[in-house]
Amino acid sequence: MIRVLLADDQLLVRAGFRALLDAQPDIEVVGEAADGEEALRALRDLCPDAVLMDIRMPVLDGLAATRQITEDPRLSAVKVVMLTTFELDEYVFEAIRCGASGFLVKDTEPEELVRAVRAVVEGDALLSPGVTRRLIAEFAARSKEPAANGTLAVLTEREREVMALVGLGMSNEEIARRLVVSPLTAKTHVSRTMVKLGARDWAQLVVLAYESGLVRPGWLG
Repeated sequence: MIRVLLADDQLLVRAGFRALLDAQPDIEVVGEAADGEEALRALRDLCPDAVLMDIRMPVLDGLAATRQITEDPRLSAVKVVMLTTFELDEYVFEAIRCGASGFLVKDTEPEELVRAVRAVVEGDALLSPGVTRRLIAEFAARSKEPAANGTLAVLTEREREVMALVGLGMSNEEIARRLVVSPLTAKTHVSRTMVKLGARDWAQLVVLAYESGLVRPGWLG
């Protein structure tokens, strides 16, 4: 059972998400919060698998709350999915840097919301390939010049290849087809790469791919 916390200052938004998620046989909404501080307290008490976090909330916004979540060892396993009104919200990029596993537009299709929750808990691709690639393309355009470092020295040649494909927005299935391996093998390579680099999840691996210089802006043909 996937346990989810809802953090949004709009009661109607929380009610709609709760009704949809609780209707799924493998998902349970274990709590709600109306601001960032309330969300942090609930996360520490309930230890859910994922939190749907609105970017703009009173008291403590979603961005600041996400930063505290990723810095707290007790919450290291919680996946954060940011909720935003617009697909390319100005804070989304900073949220990904802070450790958010992805983002959802509030008026997303119901089946996309359910699929996204399952995907991030499994450590898979951010969201749908289309949304993911738009996010990565924008992130690439805004990314800073990579610093020279030996971060990737711990990776094998195949792991670097896989990481580059992740940076281009490919899912495990797409990576498997590109490399002519099974999806399970592709997922294993991605998981080992995350472990070696200390990456929290798929989204952080994308950030590292750009910030290390392994993938550069303009490669998204």
